[in-house]
Amino acid sequence: MKTPSSTGGSAEPRVELRNLQDLPFPEKVLPAAVRQAVALAQGTLDCLSLAVVDAERMARLNRAYLGREGPTDVIAFPAEETPQGRCGEVILCATVAAAQAQECGHSLARELAILAAHGALHTLGYRDDTSAGREQMRVLQERAADRALSEVGLV
Repeated sequence: MKTPSSTGGSAEPRVELRNLQDLPFPEKVLPAAVRQAVALAQGTLDCLSLAVVDAERMARLNRAYLGREGPTDVIAFPAEETPQGRCGEVILCATVAAAQAQECGHSLARELAILAAHGALHTLGYRDDTSAGREQMRVLQERAADRALSEVGLV
């Protein structure tokens, strides 16, 4: 299943990472996960703004943008054409990611890599509101996380 932004790939996206919270994690894994997800999806994304926030800030953003209460793990905005090219925005919550990592029995770095890949896929137009879409995204984000963790020497 291809998405509208799947055009056979492009150069690696520039990733601007802003860590706006206090939980320690290896930041280098997040740009790697984004690059791997975009490559696996054969998508076109020139730049991505990626912010990592705490639960309080994520709850405010979740309410403001999605009309939902409480923090969520990831919020992604569709990529748009800008003067810098096709650019997207993803916000991750490290607090929620840490709880999910513990629940799943893996590291925070792995969970954040999965979520960064998941968000990048959403910016490309992938959707997870059907079982087929969820499965397609799950496979791609897991593969992207595996490759990113390996790329930065965390496996």
